[in-house]
Amino acid sequence: MTLALALYQPDIAQNAGTLARAGACLGVSLHIIEPAGFAVGDAGFRRAGMDYLDRAAITRHASFAAFEAWRAGARRRLVLCTTRGAVAYTDFAFAPDDVLLLGRESAGVPEAVHAAAQARIVIPLAQGARSLNVALAGAMILGEALRQTGGFGASR
Repeated sequence: MTLALALYQPDIAQNAGTLARAGACLGVSLHIIEPAGFAVGDAGFRRAGMDYLDRAAITRHASFAAFEAWRAGARRRLVLCTTRGAVAYTDFAFAPDDVLLLGRESAGVPEAVHAAAQARIVIPLAQGARSLNVALAGAMILGEALRQTGGFGASR
């Protein structure tokens, strides 16, 4: 089993497309938890994903409850990437079957999603900085998780 990325109700098609492309290139599946703020066939999504979308393993979940049912059945740990995280992502011990959940660009995730996560991690930022672009944050955290788990070059 390899790491997975999940996007909670993403707002911006280009960010989701960028992460789908990253997943295709790195052998990591992408889970989109609906409702999204765009159609998956959106031009911005396709443009950001380029020709890699055909190689991307993308699963859409109709709701967070549907996603949680999948995750529970797969017995995978939910690691929430949040500005309210308790542990720096570089200090966290990732496992090969973790699901890295990124919140909505405009609002993060609701309290119920925070409560469902087994871990909450953060990217430490410079004083006064609020947050990074979600695709950039996802790529940074995914890179560290793949490094720790020996997942670079792994297949889905």
